[in-house]
Amino acid sequence: MDIDSFHYLDAVRKIILSLPGVEEYTCYGTPAFRVNKKLISRLREDGESLVVYNEERAVWIKKRPAVFFITDHYLNYPSLLIHLSKVNKAELAILLTTAWKSRANKKQLKAFEEAKGG
Repeated sequence: MDIDSFHYLDAVRKIILSLPGVEEYTCYGTPAFRVNKKLISRLREDGESLVVYNEERAVWIKKRPAVFFITDHYLNYPSLLIHLSKVNKAELAILLTTAWKSRANKKQLKAFEEAKGG
């Protein structure tokens, strides 16, 4: 993993590790994040793109195909791939938080809402 990969990973960690119940682990030899033993996201082997659990990937790909994409390997999985050098932090935060929300339990969701003040 090169320096850019660490830079990207730090940005991902800052967002995702702030969410209740998230733990970092290794998946297919790369840094990954899960909640309740369910994958949220992982760095791909290229160190430049991220796999994120997402059930609305077509919307994101249509919106910004230079940033969001899919490969044949992920066609049958609810996953979206992200070029980390091209995504803005706001979009990354939305995608990671949405992925987490779809995998978190009620207690974790409540803790998240309380931490936001709502």
